[in-house]
Amino acid sequence: MELIDNHTHLQDEPFRGKEEFYLERAQKLGVTKMICAGQDPDFNERAIDLSQRFEPVYAMVGYCPDVAQEYDQAAEDKLIEQLQIPGVVAMGEIGLDYYWDEAPRSVQRAVFARQLEVAHELKMPVDIHTRDAFADCYQILKDSNLEYGAVLHSFNGNPEWLEKFMDLNVNFSYSGVVSFTKAKEVHEAVKKTPLERLLIETDAPFLTPKPYRGRQNEPGNVYYVARAIAELKQVPLTEVAEATYANTMRVYGLK
Repeated sequence: MELIDNHTHLQDEPFRGKEEFYLERAQKLGVTKMICAGQDPDFNERAIDLSQRFEPVYAMVGYCPDVAQEYDQAAEDKLIEQLQIPGVVAMGEIGLDYYWDEAPRSVQRAVFARQLEVAHELKMPVDIHTRDAFADCYQILKDSNLEYGAVLHSFNGNPEWLEKFMDLNVNFSYSGVVSFTKAKEVHEAVKKTPLERLLIETDAPFLTPKPYRGRQNEPGNVYYVARAIAELKQVPLTEVAEATYANTMRVYGLK
């Protein structure tokens, strides 16, 4: 059984200098590949560095909503350059965050839409962060060309939002939230998500799944995300593993 953590932050502070240790731990749980998500210039560079140093690691690069105000022509030129480096497989994470509101919402929307355009021009998939912003996220995606695919990372919408986004060329990535007892709406969304549109992630070092909730998350814990989904959908774990592995390979064009 092979698993892919399609959105992790192995370049974050808790893992620095210990990446091989966490990669080995992930391997023991069947996690053979992972995609390290960028979000700002520093995280983008570090994600690329890890993708060059470690064979199981791929990278994505982008400007997340928290740093939308830093996005300018120089930033865009750098992203375009980085997106053509071998091992960089997507634009991400990009999107909207109306919970933290680190940047004006109008700026978040403009930068999100522009990065979607750049990704399309380069024939790249996109990895999307959306928090408390489903309506605007949906409208921007609906107005964009998603020919090369999109992933809603750590999807935490209810079944109604799932149905709306299903009409777009969007896939749904679930994190450790699926294992949380009180996440009832996410549980219902998982049950209604077709296996062919489903991916799994850790978002490590955040959102640690049960049975390790309360501890620092790590890529290997995507195994427990897959297990929670299998329980919710009442299908074998191997079926979830095979589907999410194939879907991730397809969406991100992995070899």
